[in-house]
Parts: sequence; structure tokens; C-alpha cells
Amino acid sequence: MTDTAPQPYRVLARKYRPQRFADLIGQEAMVQTLGNAIRRDRIAHAFLMTGVRGVGKTSTARLIAKALNCVGPDGQGGPTIDPCGVCEPCQAIAEGRHIDVIEMDAASNTGVDDVREIIEAVRYAAVSARFKIYIIDEVHMLSRNAFNALLKTLEEPPAHVKFLFATTEVHKLPVTVLSRCQRFDLRRIPADRLADHFAYVVGEEGVEAEPEALALIARAAEGSARDGLSILDQAIAHGIDKVTADQVREMLGLADRNAIRDLFGIVLEANAEGALAGLRNQYDLGVEPTNVLRGLLEIVHAVTRAKSSPQTDPAQSTEERAAYDQWAARLGFAALHRLWQLLLKGLQEVMTAPLPYEAAEMALLRVIHASTMPDPGEWMRRAAAGEFGVAASGASSPASASAAPSASASASAPAMTAPAADGPTSYLALVELLESHGKMIIGDKLRREYGLVRFAPPELVLHGKPRAAERDFLASVTSALRAITGTAWNISESDLPAEPTLAEQAQMAEEAARLAILADPMVAAALGTFPGSELIDQHPLKMRSA
Repeated sequence: MTDTAPQPYRVLARKYRPQRFADLIGQEAMVQTLGNAIRRDRIAHAFLMTGVRGVGKTSTARLIAKALNCVGPDGQGGPTIDPCGVCEPCQAIAEGRHIDVIEMDAASNTGVDDVREIIEAVRYAAVSARFKIYIIDEVHMLSRNAFNALLKTLEEPPAHVKFLFATTEVHKLPVTVLSRCQRFDLRRIPADRLADHFAYVVGEEGVEAEPEALALIARAAEGSARDGLSILDQAIAHGIDKVTADQVREMLGLADRNAIRDLFGIVLEANAEGALAGLRNQYDLGVEPTNVLRGLLEIVHAVTRAKSSPQTDPAQSTEERAAYDQWAARLGFAALHRLWQLLLKGLQEVMTAPLPYEAAEMALLRVIHASTMPDPGEWMRRAAAGEFGVAASGASSPASASAAPSASASASAPAMTAPAADGPTSYLALVELLESHGKMIIGDKLRREYGLVRFAPPELVLHGKPRAAERDFLASVTSALRAITGTAWNISESDLPAEPTLAEQAQMAEEAARLAILADPMVAAALGTFPGSELIDQHPLKMRSA
């Protein structure tokens, strides 16, 4: 009687594990190198496979073991880059039962005694295979003494022995070990390649899936085929008739990309109420605030890429590309970089805040309010035009210089005398006058903590930052000015709108100068030629700002 008992279910990550080098996704350079080495009989005695999780390190080690021990269907073959998969060595290695292919998990066998067993065993020839092969997974977990014990054998092993190491943390391996191995760095698998692979898998499984759903899974896998197949396995179980994008978003707690694009548009319109409502809708749907901010960061990155390069991401929908192109045409690089920095800072705050949702709201509001402010270049132009009562170069403003005391000022201070002809003609000049007479502390506080509301000598109206509230400070300013100028000044504090502080104006001017340098074609070309370089000193071009 035939046994018809059903076979136990195998998860997709195991079922679709690569059985041939052609099945490895995105590792063509490594396969070519190995193929050339095998064809020319230049096979190293030790190989090291490194890379992130799930890119095929252990699978590659098993494929190398197959390639070196394959005898072909007729039993007469030799080492080959394309093992037959049907001979006894190939089948035994695939099933993990070959006596001459020993797999060891270094995470569970870290000590020197475990390595001594290997050292003792390598002296004996292979039982039935061409080579005796040791596959050591997560080799970085071996202890220092274990590595030291292995070094001599690793450098000069018997001709019938090959070592295959796999690790996710190659930086933890001693240099003495690295120098004895032929190293292969397995790359992260691109999202589009993963999506194509998942489409093949669902076809083999007889499952219907939306392309957008597979693209979402590919992004979530972060370059790992195993992680992606595990997510796909869960998505198939989660769905009823087919795997849909909405189901995948719900399963992974991802934000709806359309909703995030809408939220981004609302933020650009400086619509605070709409932005908070959009964030609340996503939160009520179970989307974490960090995922919302990550989605906004992805959009900023995509728009900047669209503005910089015509190349498109194949995982993007037509609707996404159209939106990104529209924003790219509308937004400048300075605005995009500012959006990136603000959102990135917001994400960091949300990740560490005791109240993540509230922190996300504050981050969005900060982005919206910052978007309504002119950029540093605009502040510079306005300062140069004298809109702040002082030109950018530090020259006095005509409007300030010609201003006369108002009637109300005269009425409130009948004993006040007119300022000297050579007195300060701008707020900046007044602060510099104080500093030139040794009042450095007063000058520094005025620069950093007080914005100008009105400058009409001998009247001065200031708006202090919250931290500037110190009793009798303005009285000390009045006393110092009277001693220096011989004029009785009337200095008061007001809640009316004020100019940025002198320190803020200087910072804006410096940032404008920096952006102007970065916009120079020669500087941009230099930064592009040397990746990772940055502008660290702009002193020769630094402008003195109000």
C-alpha cells in the first residue's frame, strides 16, 4: 500500500533556497570569479563569505561544496561551477547528510576545544568525497584562543581540505584570519530584483499578488532574500484570495504611500490643521509616528533624486513619479535640504521621546513654520536693503539714521537730550559702541537675546527672547550708554514683532554665503569628484552681517 501521508510544510525561505549558482540573485561578480577559478584549477583552500543577513552566504558555501565534490550524472565529472544536482554528493550535500561536508555553527561552538576537534580531523582523508569541507557559519563568534588555534591549519591545510567561512560581521575577524582567506562580499539584493523573484515564487505557489504588494515586501526586506520570503510567507497566510498592497501595509504597519504623499503636500502648503489631521488619521489606522516621518523622508529623498537625475525607480508607480516630478520642478535644492534636515531631526526626537505622537506633531509644526520663513539668502537680501534697520555690510541704515524721536517719546521723557551727532546710527552700531568701550557682556547679550523693535535715538525698543528676562538688564544698558554718549537713552522692552537677533542675522548671512559657495559650479564639481568631502571653512568669503 502506497504511503500518501502529506509532506510537512516547508517555509518559502527554505523551499526556494538556491540550489545552483544561477539561482543566486545579484551576486554575478562572485559567481564569475568562482567559475574562472574552478575552470583554471585555481581553487583557494579557504573562502570567506560576508554580507548582511539573508543574501546567500551559507547557501553559497553549500554550493561551493557541491561544485567541488560533484561527480556528474555518470560519476566521472570533476569540479564544476554548474553542479549537476543529481549525483550522490550533490544530493547528500543538499540534504545536509554528506559525511565529508561538516557544517558548524560558531555561535554554539565558540571554544578552543571545538576547533581542536577540527584540527585533529583534518589529518584524515575524505571518506567518499573529493574534498573534506568545513563550513563554519557566523565564524566571528569564535573566541580569540579558538582563532589562534586554527591559524596554522588554516594557512597550510592538507590538500584534501577546504574551509568555507560565513559571517555578517567581518570587522570582528582577526586580520590574520582574513589574510588567509579568499574573500567574497555578497551585496544587498536590489529591491526590483527581489520583487521579480517574489513574483516568480508566488507564480510557483499558485498565489495571486499585486505588483505593488511585492514591491512593498521587497522594500521591507532591505536587501535580504530570506527576510523578504519570510514576509511573503506571512502575507500569503494573511490574505484570502490574493496578496494585496493594503494587506501588506496593514500587516507590516506601514503608512499608506498615497496618504503620506497627501500629507507631504499639505505640509508644503503650510496647512497646520490639515497636517495634524493627516497624522491623526494615520495614527488611528495603527501606523507608528516614526513610520510617518520615515515616509515623509523617503518622499523628500525621492523628490531630490528626481530633481538631480532623470533616472526613475522601477518600484515607483506612475502616480508617484508624476508627483515627485511636479515637486521637483517646484522646490529648490535649498528647500529640499532644509526639509530633509528638519524631518530627520524630528524622526530622531520621535524615536527617543516619551510621547512619540506628540513629538511627531511638534516636528510637523516645526517643518510647517520653517517653510513660511524666508531662506538665508532672502534674509541677506532684505538685510542688504536695510529692512532690518541696518545693511548686511554693517553700514548704517538711512531710515534709522534719519529717524527722529516721536512725540510720544518726547512727552514721556521731557528731560531727554538729543543724541550726539557722532552717536550710533543703527542698532548694530550701538552694540559695537558698547563693546568697544569694554561692555562685552552687555553687547553679547544684546546680540544673542534681543531683537530690534524700534531704533529712533535716543529711544530704543527691544524684544527679548524668553531666556533674556533678567531684572535691571535694560537699566544697565541705559546707564552704560549714558556714560559713553553723554545722552539719556529711553530703552524699553515690547512684545511687538521684532527683527531677528543680530546673532541670528549673522548666522543667516553665513549660511547664505555657504550656500553661494556650494552653488558655485567649480565647488559642486569638486564635491562630486571626491565623495564624502565637505566645506569646512568659508572664512575668506564670510560676510559681516547685522
